[in-house]
Amino acid sequence: MTNRFLWCLTVATALLTTTILSGQITPKKLTAQRTTKRVLIDGKLDEAAWQDAAKAEEYIEFRPVVGRVESYENRTESFLMYDDQGIYFGGTCYERNVDSIAKELSGRDGFGMNDYIGLIFDTYNDQLNGFEYFVTPLGEQWDAKMTSNQNSNNGGEDFSWNAVWKSAVVLHDKGWTFEMFLPYSAIRFSKDKVQDWGLNITRRRRKTEQQYTWSPIDPNVNGFLTQEGTWTGITDIKPPLRLQLSPYFSIYGNHFPANLPGQNNWTSQVSGGLDLKLGLNQAFTLDATLIPDFGQVQSDNQVLNLTPFEVKFNENRAFFTEGTELFGKGNLVYSRRIGGRPINLHKAYENVDDSEKIVNNPAESKLINASKISGRTKNGLGIGVLNAITRAQFASIENLETKSVRQVETDPLTNYNILVLDQTLKNNSSVSFINTSVLRGSSNYNANVSAGLFSFFDKKNTYNLSGGAALSNLTHKGPEGRNVMGYQHTLHFGKNSGKFTFNYNQELADTKFNSNDLGYFTNNNYINHNLHVGYRYNEPKGWYNRLFLNFNSHISSLFAPIGGLESTYQNSRVQFNMNAQTKKLMWFGMMLNYRPHEHDFYEPRREGYLFRRGSSVTIGGWVETNQAKKYSVVLELFERKFFNFYDVNGLDLFIGQTYRFSSKFSINHRLGFTPRPKNVGFTSILADQSILFALRKINTIDNVLNLKYNFTNKMGLTFRLRHYVSTVENKSFFTLNPNGSLNPTNEITQNFNRNVNYFNIDMVYTWQFAPGSFMNVVWKNATYYGADSPRDGYFENLGNTLDADQNNNLSLKVIYFFDYLQLRGKKSKKE
Repeated sequence: MTNRFLWCLTVATALLTTTILSGQITPKKLTAQRTTKRVLIDGKLDEAAWQDAAKAEEYIEFRPVVGRVESYENRTESFLMYDDQGIYFGGTCYERNVDSIAKELSGRDGFGMNDYIGLIFDTYNDQLNGFEYFVTPLGEQWDAKMTSNQNSNNGGEDFSWNAVWKSAVVLHDKGWTFEMFLPYSAIRFSKDKVQDWGLNITRRRRKTEQQYTWSPIDPNVNGFLTQEGTWTGITDIKPPLRLQLSPYFSIYGNHFPANLPGQNNWTSQVSGGLDLKLGLNQAFTLDATLIPDFGQVQSDNQVLNLTPFEVKFNENRAFFTEGTELFGKGNLVYSRRIGGRPINLHKAYENVDDSEKIVNNPAESKLINASKISGRTKNGLGIGVLNAITRAQFASIENLETKSVRQVETDPLTNYNILVLDQTLKNNSSVSFINTSVLRGSSNYNANVSAGLFSFFDKKNTYNLSGGAALSNLTHKGPEGRNVMGYQHTLHFGKNSGKFTFNYNQELADTKFNSNDLGYFTNNNYINHNLHVGYRYNEPKGWYNRLFLNFNSHISSLFAPIGGLESTYQNSRVQFNMNAQTKKLMWFGMMLNYRPHEHDFYEPRREGYLFRRGSSVTIGGWVETNQAKKYSVVLELFERKFFNFYDVNGLDLFIGQTYRFSSKFSINHRLGFTPRPKNVGFTSILADQSILFALRKINTIDNVLNLKYNFTNKMGLTFRLRHYVSTVENKSFFTLNPNGSLNPTNEITQNFNRNVNYFNIDMVYTWQFAPGSFMNVVWKNATYYGADSPRDGYFENLGNTLDADQNNNLSLKVIYFFDYLQLRGKKSKKE
């Protein structure tokens, strides 16, 4: 009873000290404590050093109930201290009932359904950039870089960033106890003698979805880092020499075709390389990869692309995802361009005559090496430099008579460069400069894009004015070389804090702007206006925990008329959304969208034409059950109806199911079904240059099965199977008029039907046998099946796909992590 009384008294005092007369939250402060005593990271907190550590307690809930204090039975006690080598964080997450602890082995940076506790450091105290370190009840680690600027393209958390640090957890009848040690090599900070860092600590209980922080958070205020507390008086810590090497050794065996008995179709490859991290000073790090190996990354989700634009794939290569928040500013970089499709891939076919055939035409360029330098000075200047080189790529063309082979260059030796300067300012504001350049050998053109960005908040962190302008320049070589310069800008104004929020933005690009060589670019020549108005209820009331309402509208026009067409209007929409979390921790939402008629200048694939679509209405909703349950489901259903004489319509259905058999084993199934009983779109350009459209039936199924079994918090096995099938059955044909109308035609004898299947298996065994060191064994299967018959049923398509030529790949890769400081420490101990 005495402990409970003292707890209530402490909590009451905390509530008084975390508010001021204006009603705003006062960030907390914690005095830094240095220790000279030894600490063993075993999760037990039994060392004498913890008695002298600063105590961080009195955690405050910020969801679902804002401002509510932890109960005594479920309280959090945590301790923070430091020494010459790093930072120690430990404590106990109490639970009234240990069965209430949500725990699942999900792998490093794999969230799963886990309780967790973690530190958030803003080492430069700029309220814009932070480092996060989390641990779960089963001892798994997460870490991330965090950005607070709401209008940056990489705002949020980057969990692809990884550091090497230690942790341990012990489960017991009162909850779970944890210890973490963060070496200074795992964080970036200045070399000032006395430092104050931004600090917050957060704990989440997944079965109740309660989340607490040490320094209180108001969810109606813009940003998480803007509300952090402070760790004060950190004295005489020195950024260490950061030299980390990760050499790798890999073996690949490839079997193609894998389903032809009696044939030896195996090929093999042995390779090795090196990843390096070198601290250039206290803040900047050089990352380099020599002879990179990306053969074990997850297979792309290939699709049948019926649009006029390129499919954008996820970046799965660790070097291009880890710690790249600076390089994403301005949305000018699509890293898949580096080592992507050769720019003259299809031109090889133009060089083939009747006496020749192409025997090899690689679809990807080979990366020779890549390096990046990134960091931020104590004055808030972030600098990022990235350089990558790909080797020249050639297609092999064989003479059918002489069997001689000649080479045709499809991609020259290419150098990719990115430069970013990002200066943080007071009030969570910043200005940035970005430059990207692509320098090519041979006679191919070079490309350069430069952009300036700004983001300004008022003193209360409520209103924001932001935007930017970019110039692109394509330099064509040769005696008739020319420069093509284009312009693009964005302008944004909005209210980011409070229950009521809004933002308006304008986007403009002229007819010559082009960022495609190092960015993802679909089209230029537009003026877009967007408005978003929202209202959020973050306090539980009645049947809901949280409720969000918003209205948005959009209108787009051409910047300049094209192809002699008078119309510049493209499209517009108005949309209403509602999303809510119920008291039972179920999420659901609904959407209503109306689009007036549209002028599509890109679907015809030829300048001087447009395609006129009728107005349409989309209505739909989604529901997500409590993810903390053993079985959970996500369901999305949307229906779009066009109002025109084609009677076009379409349905989008998605079902995702997860079942957790235990903390080690779970299964997830995701099924997407998008039937289009009536759809109108581009089909082909005929010999007389007329544009052929079709009224067609499209059915697409995307079927993904994921299995996960983790043996320990350092070893696990994942299995991912995906079968994608899309069929197109053309019912009737039309030729397109320049004004967007269609003329029926009965002269087409080719059916232009499509039946496309992609089948992939990615099976990965991973073992972290030492800090930062991994052994991965990967099996990948890739199969493609295509036909002009769209009538095959799903299982018949699956059977035909499995009977097609399969490409099986088995690989072993060992990565060993060396830290110079650890090696030096071991040597000193021996001496």
